[in-house]
Amino acid sequence: MAVEDKRPEEPLAATDTYVAVTDTGDAMAEAGATAVTGYSGPVPGTEGAPAAPVWGSGTGDVRAAEGGFANSGYIHQVSAEQLTMVQQRAPREPASWPHQVGVIPSRARSFQHRAEADRLRAAVDNGGTAVLGQVLTGMGGVGKTQLAADYARTAWQDGSLDVLVWVTASARSPLVTGYAQAGVELCRADPDDPEQAAQTFLAWLTPKAGATPCRWMIVLDDVADPNDLRDLWPPASPHGRTLVTTRRRDAALTRDGHHLIHVGLFTEPQAVTYLTRSLSACGRHEPVEQLAALARDLGHLPLALAQAVAYLVDTGLNCAEYRDLLADRAIKLADTTPDALPDSQAAPVAAAWSLSIDRANTLRPAGLARPMLQLAAMLEPNGIPSSVLTSPPAIAYLAQHRTAGQEETAETPESVSPHDAMLALSALHRLSLIEHTPQTPHQAVRVHQLIQRAVRDALTRDRHNQAAGAVADALVSAWPDVPRDTQLEESLRANTTALTQCAEEALCHRDAHDVLFRIGKSLGETGLAAAARNYFEHLVEALTCHLGPDHPGTLATRGNLAQWQGQAGDAAGAADAFRQLSDQMLQSLGAEHPHTLTARNHHAFYQGQAGDAAGAAAAAEALLQDRLRVQGPDHPHTLTTRGDLASWKSEAGDPAGAAEALEYLLKDQLRIFGQDHPDILATRSAHARCRGLAGDPAGAADDMERLVQHMLQVLGPDHPEFLAASYDLAHWRGEAGNPAGAAEAIEQLLEQTLRVLGPDHPSTLTARGVLANWKGQTGDPAGAADDMEQLLEQMLRVLGKDHPHTLTCRGNLAFMRSLAGDLPSAADALEELLKDELRILGSDHPSTLTTRNNLARWRGQAGDPASAVAALELLLEDRLRLLGLDHPDLLTTRHDFAVMQGLAGEPTAAVENLARLLKDEVRILGPDHPDTHTAQYSLEQWRRAAEMHPLGDHRS
Repeated sequence: MAVEDKRPEEPLAATDTYVAVTDTGDAMAEAGATAVTGYSGPVPGTEGAPAAPVWGSGTGDVRAAEGGFANSGYIHQVSAEQLTMVQQRAPREPASWPHQVGVIPSRARSFQHRAEADRLRAAVDNGGTAVLGQVLTGMGGVGKTQLAADYARTAWQDGSLDVLVWVTASARSPLVTGYAQAGVELCRADPDDPEQAAQTFLAWLTPKAGATPCRWMIVLDDVADPNDLRDLWPPASPHGRTLVTTRRRDAALTRDGHHLIHVGLFTEPQAVTYLTRSLSACGRHEPVEQLAALARDLGHLPLALAQAVAYLVDTGLNCAEYRDLLADRAIKLADTTPDALPDSQAAPVAAAWSLSIDRANTLRPAGLARPMLQLAAMLEPNGIPSSVLTSPPAIAYLAQHRTAGQEETAETPESVSPHDAMLALSALHRLSLIEHTPQTPHQAVRVHQLIQRAVRDALTRDRHNQAAGAVADALVSAWPDVPRDTQLEESLRANTTALTQCAEEALCHRDAHDVLFRIGKSLGETGLAAAARNYFEHLVEALTCHLGPDHPGTLATRGNLAQWQGQAGDAAGAADAFRQLSDQMLQSLGAEHPHTLTARNHHAFYQGQAGDAAGAAAAAEALLQDRLRVQGPDHPHTLTTRGDLASWKSEAGDPAGAAEALEYLLKDQLRIFGQDHPDILATRSAHARCRGLAGDPAGAADDMERLVQHMLQVLGPDHPEFLAASYDLAHWRGEAGNPAGAAEAIEQLLEQTLRVLGPDHPSTLTARGVLANWKGQTGDPAGAADDMEQLLEQMLRVLGKDHPHTLTCRGNLAFMRSLAGDLPSAADALEELLKDELRILGSDHPSTLTTRNNLARWRGQAGDPASAVAALELLLEDRLRLLGLDHPDLLTTRHDFAVMQGLAGEPTAAVENLARLLKDEVRILGPDHPDTHTAQYSLEQWRRAAEMHPLGDHRS
């Protein structure tokens, strides 16, 4: 309505003063209401009304209801208490087609085509006139709006649309406003009633029989809450398209067949291309490898790449310098953002997800999404096991830090359950803050590295340390005691590494957290001994820096380093490392400290592993006396040392005495622990081994059969210790005269080992070698040699050429070649092996001495017994010096020396030496030992030869 003092162009223009009422519209009254169109008031010139004519025109619609009063025109001096007045503009004519409502965002610099755009257009090309509704979803910053804008702009420019409406849909209010504006412009909707105008527009979109088809597209950009679209979804139409961009992934967004299109990150080539073009446009050029590295540092996120380009241009930094800035954890992500954001971006990277986090935190169960994201921010971005984030320590953290908005609530820990934790993950997934795929439990949660960085940056120092501690506890809680699942072990190690990278100081505060040791232990127990050694080497450096060289945590880590150094094949180096560690612990902790005693125990073990069984036995004996004095006879460590002492006595040549000692130990352990204790199972296995080495393989097999049945009940069929015992059982069955049964049992066990431990685990590789060995002894040495060759290739790849297991495999391969009749080739292979063993193991190592023995014997059997006699004579001197007169290995060399004497043409000397050997073996090994039987057979053979050549025919 317009009220004017002058309208010269109207008929009343000659009048100096008049009241003009224009464009007032129609009036309608209902239910006792009053509606006026035109003028309402006293006669002009009376009761205070102006003494002037009233002129009205253009009256139109107006409605009053339920006793109300509505006027489309002029009202004189009616108080607000008595009047509800509705003013109405004149209706406007609908806009002609083609018509655009709203502004399409401008094209970003260096915009590039992506596969998602093809998927959008494919729906149109393949769908014809079908209903088209598409939802672009993805985390903030991936470029959803740019893709939608490119799609809409292309459709508009190619003339395939009559109406294009672009609406910002971040809340219901702007969504309604956008629809209302379209209603006003396209279908004469009332601008003063936005809700009604919006509904008018939606009704206008609905196809109508006989009406001219309208090809429309509605773009709803940045939908924050699917509930905002209630009653506001565009209708289905054969001529219409709806495109939604959102971070949400709720089921409600895919109603009525709407097609969900996930928008991901740039690929590395796309990211490098974007950086190259954007920098080139500003006259900047960087090495491609630096651009690729920067793209990886930023997780190929388009928003971050754009802001990085702006920062480089604004500051003049090069890529390498900017990457150093990003890597500096003392600098927050917000400090790497340009002052002026490019491409009309609304928020810097560091703040891009804050609203999403707030909204996720309001979803059920309210208050848990934020602390859950804090936990996930500490872990591996490419995959977090569900078991970590639903573990008791994680649940406790969620309960303690449950938030409502930004304030913590007073909820008790009992108010949060593992199910609540899963719902919190689902809430974060719905807002595209994480990827949650429960069907892959070892990598169930993925979160972008920059979201992680932004979340960590928002934490106070205390909260950061609390979250890191909770995550470390959660990892330990989720880590299985026995590494049966190699994929889970890999995932837990990767997550621990990620935690260490962002919170190493928190994990080393005052002491080293257990999770730091679990990662190295996992590496070693899954067969990666060299990786475990390297890991603990780094950890020693870190703990020395954080805790100091004499801290118990640092010393314990040095012990782990030495242990895996030995397991990786350097037994001598491990023995020396434990000797040095024992000396330092003696000074730092004292002679009676448990850690000092443990270090001495490990020193003795690796001393024996390095080939000095007698020295290991002596060290174990001295340690046992100190443990008895300090810890007492029933302490578990004292009992363990008794078992170690017996084992080293067996290796030093007294398996019968060791078996007797283990029998006494077993009685004490049963009294203290009970029959199911792991130490008792280990002692029973060691006792069976000593019994077999003492010449009773059948008894050893019987003992192992009973032990395996017991272990099956206690540990289960997939436990590594059960598998190891099963292999021992098969071995002693073979030694007892059933090599075919041994091979069959090992072949079945190997399938189970492959399933449990994987193909590259050392235990699996060892089992393959044992199987090939028994295969050769059952009559197929050529096939066994082929198997050994394949195994050797895998060992070289997995363990390396210098690992003891690799060296053993080479020796076994040569042995199989000798059984197959190729003695020259076998001897040549042993010649090369001996050179490597002398370099790696040393001249006094048992394996080196065994190779010397085998090499000499095979040279003799291949036709050169004289050189074999000379080599074995030297070996006898070395073994006598190292092992003593009664060691089984010395007895073996004495046998081979006598046989080679006979082959060299001295059967009488052979008989004399074999007779003395037989007497000693009966005394040391017993009359029923297999080696005693072998000596007896050889003696009889050479006695017959000596009788045929009493003077010793050197030409024979």
